[in-house]
Amino acid sequence: MPTETFEFQVEARQLLQLMIHSIYSNKDVFLRELVSNASDALDKLRIEALRDDTLGADVSDLHIEIEADKEARTLTVRDNGIGMSHDEVVQLIGTIANSGTAKFVRELKEAKDSATAEDLIGQFGVGFYASFMVADEVTLVTRRAGESKGTRWTSSGEGTYTIDTAPDAPQGTSVTLRLKPADAEDKLYDYTSPWKIKEIVKRYSDFITWPIRMVTAADSDTGADEEASEGQEAGPREPETLNSMKALWARPRDEVSDEEYHELYKHISHDWSDPLEIVRLQAEGTFEYQALLFIPFHAPHDLFMQGYKRGVQLYVKRVFIMDDCEELMPPYLRFVKGVVDAQDLSLNVSREILQQDRQIQLMHRRLAKKVLSTVKDMMTGSPERYATFWREFGRVLKEGLLSDFENRDAILAVSSFASTHDKEELTTLQAYVERMKEGQEHIYYLTGESRQAIENSPHMEAFRAKGIEVLLLTDPVDEVWVDAVPGFEGKQLRSIAKGEVDLGTEEEKKEAADEREKRQEEYAALLTWMSELLGEHVKEVRLSSRLTVSPACVVSDTHDVTPALEQMYRAMGQEVPHVKRILELNPGHPLVSGLNKAHAERSDDPALAETAELLHGMALLAEGGELTDPSRFIKLVAQRLENTL
Repeated sequence: MPTETFEFQVEARQLLQLMIHSIYSNKDVFLRELVSNASDALDKLRIEALRDDTLGADVSDLHIEIEADKEARTLTVRDNGIGMSHDEVVQLIGTIANSGTAKFVRELKEAKDSATAEDLIGQFGVGFYASFMVADEVTLVTRRAGESKGTRWTSSGEGTYTIDTAPDAPQGTSVTLRLKPADAEDKLYDYTSPWKIKEIVKRYSDFITWPIRMVTAADSDTGADEEASEGQEAGPREPETLNSMKALWARPRDEVSDEEYHELYKHISHDWSDPLEIVRLQAEGTFEYQALLFIPFHAPHDLFMQGYKRGVQLYVKRVFIMDDCEELMPPYLRFVKGVVDAQDLSLNVSREILQQDRQIQLMHRRLAKKVLSTVKDMMTGSPERYATFWREFGRVLKEGLLSDFENRDAILAVSSFASTHDKEELTTLQAYVERMKEGQEHIYYLTGESRQAIENSPHMEAFRAKGIEVLLLTDPVDEVWVDAVPGFEGKQLRSIAKGEVDLGTEEEKKEAADEREKRQEEYAALLTWMSELLGEHVKEVRLSSRLTVSPACVVSDTHDVTPALEQMYRAMGQEVPHVKRILELNPGHPLVSGLNKAHAERSDDPALAETAELLHGMALLAEGGELTDPSRFIKLVAQRLENTL
């Protein structure tokens, strides 16, 4: 195949330029990323060979090799792992196939300091591209196991890259960097130096389960001149294994530093930031396993995107079995990364078997409980770290309220919500219950697009007047879980935009009931007339006990689907019938009392019907709803304004 030249995808080109111009202060991590990719390739080959007897791949000595050439100023990281096909090279190298790329690059450009930039890089995971921080040119040669020809990819990281055939490429992948000149001031070290390579591998990759071997030419070592003077021919030395290959999860906690745990997390997650929390679990008895889990500091940018890889790594007796084992962690904890090492599973375990395996199910339950208890400990012992956790992962954690009935109470206990109690601080349900007013029976909430929209809703008026706290729920998942959760500590969750509102003490409720009965008689004719007039749009028109300022509002019946939830179902392709809502009128508002008086005096006046229509439209707009006929509404408003001039 002749050499082909391609242009980098726009976002990839922008990202490379940011890399080349040193947005990341610690350039040593390029080697960690290349070693991590090589380790992944070895894991994949071992699994592939186990599942496919016809693969024909040599798995007798799987390893990673680092070769430095001081004279040529090149550094090569190679593995004899799974390798890549030509199509995979085209797909994976040179493009960043992700819908969040443009947003990521924009945020990266706008980052005000290197720490912010590093956090963003960690969220995206661009390990291979880190090579361009230290190299003027990168050449990748790869051959996929089971194929006869390899592929060569070369680029200087500017605007283009080339791809051609590499007929004699060995199985696996090698990445060769033509290094930039060393520059101590810019923290660009001599990465052909053996001691520097050893330092980086020891710091970042000591735990990797495959041997990392270093090969250097004799003349790149301090003893080269002595050997040459004795008439010995300079040549490759015996490979030196640089890493201990000890499984961190199998070592006692007091023998492992936080830094070592952090590097394992970065290797597993391809995140460049330290984790927020480390979670250890060791189960002994009839079924033994060890787990070392990590809660990230940041939510990955694609956490809510289709195709997000979730799950933790599964090992059996320290042998890697599977990446992203979904069966070990529920979907609402998909952000958790880490390792689970079981002692009693088969090495030939498949995803199909995992779905039915009783031991996997037991681990799934135990791991979920352990993560939730860790979050609970953060909440009580480290409020700042908990606040970070909830900001990053609260939205996804609440999905568990819909799917994990066994842990529903535990999830509720570690959940926080905005409320009218404090404009800045969130509240737990426990704290809400402790603040409930005497005689208050329910936990009140209102859902909406934003805090501001909810606080300005007419539904809030009576609650604000009586000083009753309301939870302000703005996440899309809130529309769903509030109907699925029966309550908390015997207190029912109740939307203030549904059903009737009956607030106050028993004496106040009795007085309000007497007043309502009197008002009902006074407004009976108007309510009947408006119910018939607006019957196409509303279920009924009634007097309101929740309004103190606004003339009208629309509410849902107690067990009806909300408009937002109705739209959500339709967006997912589900057919749901349109649910009519209830129009409530405030009898104490001059507009409503004036309409009632006018209707009693001249019920056949066509202008009254327009006023009723405007009342309904204003009620819809007040809660952020949509008008059935916006142009007609504007026309009616314009006419009324014209008449006032």
